[in-house]
Amino acid sequence: MDGDNHSENSQFLLLGISESPEQQRILFWKFLSMYLVTVVGNVLIILAISSDSRLHTPMYFFLANLSFTDLFFVTNTIPKMLVNLQSQNKAISFVGCLTQLYFLVSLVALDNLILAVMAYDRYVAICRPLHYVTAMSPGLCILLLCLCWGLSVLYGLLLTLLMTRVTFCGPQEIYYLFCEMYVLLRLACSNTHIIHTVLVTSGCFIFFTPLGFMITSYVRIVRTILQITSASKKYKAFSTCASHLGVVSLFYGTLAMVYLQPLHTYSMKDSVATVMCAVLTPMMNPFIYSLRNKDMHQALGRLLRRPFQRLK
Repeated sequence: MDGDNHSENSQFLLLGISESPEQQRILFWKFLSMYLVTVVGNVLIILAISSDSRLHTPMYFFLANLSFTDLFFVTNTIPKMLVNLQSQNKAISFVGCLTQLYFLVSLVALDNLILAVMAYDRYVAICRPLHYVTAMSPGLCILLLCLCWGLSVLYGLLLTLLMTRVTFCGPQEIYYLFCEMYVLLRLACSNTHIIHTVLVTSGCFIFFTPLGFMITSYVRIVRTILQITSASKKYKAFSTCASHLGVVSLFYGTLAMVYLQPLHTYSMKDSVATVMCAVLTPMMNPFIYSLRNKDMHQALGRLLRRPFQRLK
């Protein structure tokens, strides 16, 4: 593909991570089941929060948006993966590839920023409980969410626009399941030093700044919890943060395995890790947030009982 002629007829071939028909069938059913579980889990979280007035609080407001982001995230990648695993035509246009890349990059950034805002919510709730209502007012929550969306959109646009300047040559065969930044850069025959520098620099800002903010918030939260004399109150305070900590650990753990390394060392093993990051994290988030959350248990129970009550 000529770098100055990225027309709509230009395309890549998403060949997957295995050419074996048997393995492709296994991958198809595995990803289909994971996709269905992810969709059902995140839709239930959104419906439970929106239908239960007791969950109309800042924490659940951001949780509903996190579930929406995860739902959008998997829908951006998995349906095309499933089609490619079952079809002989594995082509994706250059425009389609960059569109998929844009949403992939921006939604990962959005997930990260929402997690940082949720850490701030927990900090205010535990360290400044008397100021919680005013510090986390509806107007501020909407403003923070708009800021998260704005930064993630700009981040996605920056990297996607840079990718339009990359020249690709030779067969555009991607031994992968979707268009991912490192995989595309491995196909480039032009100098990628600038885009790689921008990728690392902007990535450090968009990911490590919120991570540092979360670490600072939790250091203060732990200090406050340790000052609580009642063991039951300590447990209650910590339990409100445990789910968030679990999601943050899963999110950053999978990202670190893939992206904290030079481009030239990126391998098939890292491609598999990226797929797990793209599929496993959105699937696990609803379970992590609902397993030990009594309010969410009750809201989900009321939501699931409602259709049966109407039949009576």
